Amino acid sequence: MSRELSGLYRALAGDADERALPAPDRLRRRADRRAHRRAALGGLTVAVLVAGTAAGTRMVLTAGPDATPGPPAASPDPGSPSPTPATPLPTPSRSSAPPSSPARTPDAPAGTTAAGAGVSPTRIPDRAFFALAAANDAGTGSTFGPGPVFPALCGATPGEAGVVTRRVRTLAFKLATTPQGYVPDGSYKHSITVYRPGRADDALADLRRAVRDCPTRPGTADTEGLTSTQRLLPDGGYGDESVLFEVRRPATDYEGAPDVREVVRLVRAVRVGNVVTVLWELGWEGTSSPRSQVDQDSRRAVDAIRNWLD
Repeated sequence: MSRELSGLYRALAGDADERALPAPDRLRRRADRRAHRRAALGGLTVAVLVAGTAAGTRMVLTAGPDATPGPPAASPDPGSPSPTPATPLPTPSRSSAPPSSPARTPDAPAGTTAAGAGVSPTRIPDRAFFALAAANDAGTGSTFGPGPVFPALCGATPGEAGVVTRRVRTLAFKLATTPQGYVPDGSYKHSITVYRPGRADDALADLRRAVRDCPTRPGTADTEGLTSTQRLLPDGGYGDESVLFEVRRPATDYEGAPDVREVVRLVRAVRVGNVVTVLWELGWEGTSSPRSQVDQDSRRAVDAIRNWLD
C-alpha cells in the first residue's frame, strides 16, 4: 500500500472516531417517520386528483351536452396544501319540450256566418235549390231564367231595395198518385233571394203590407176581364218566419170563357237568416194549388237552404 493511501485511511478513521453513530432504535424511528410522510403525501395526491375529477364531472353534467369543456386543471404541487375546488355556476338547462302551438279557433260554418253573423252570401249555387221527392218528380227537369218572384201586387215590389243576388227557376211536379208519364199536376216559380244584413225581415214585412194593400187586382193579358182576390193566410213553422197568401180568380173553360169554378194559387215566402226562398205555385192547365204538396215542398226548400248555409 502506498504512503498516500495509508494517510487517507488514517484521516478517515480519525474523522469517524470523532462522530458518534446513532443507536439502532433511533435509526428505525427515523426510517418509520420518513415512510409515513411518503405514504401521507401519496394519499393526499390521490385525494386531490379524485376531487378534481368529481368537480369536472359535475360541471359537464350541469352545463349540458352543448357545453365546451375548459382547459384541464393543473396538477397540484405535492408540497402545497390541496386547493378547495371552486363550485361551478349553474347553467340554465334547455327544455326539451316543443314550443306550444297557438290555440286554433274552429272555423265558423258558412251557414252560421251567412245567416247568423250578419254576412250575406254573394252567390247562390245549384245545391241551394231543393230536389223534388222521387214520387213527385214529373221528369221534366227545371229551367233557370229571369222573371218575377211574386204575382202583381198593385205595383208594389217588396224588399227589392235590399237585394244582393237572386236566382229563379221553374219546375213541374206530379202528385204521388199520378202515374209516371202523365201530364204534370202543377208547377212552381221557385226563387232564392239573398238580402243585405237586416233587410230580409223587412222584405217579408213589405210583402205582408203589399198583400193587405192589394186585396183585388184586374186580370192580366191572359186573364183579361177576370178579377183576382188576394189575402194572407195563417202560417208558421217554416224557417225563421214565413208569409203565405192565396190568389183566387174565376176559372175558364178551354175557350177562355168564365167557369163556375175558381182557380187558387198559393205563394209562400220563407226567411232563413238573410235569405228568402219563395214557392209560387202556378198550376198546370188550369189546376189549383194542392196545399199539402206546397207544404211538403216548402219544407224541402227550407232544408236545402239550411244545408247550403251550414
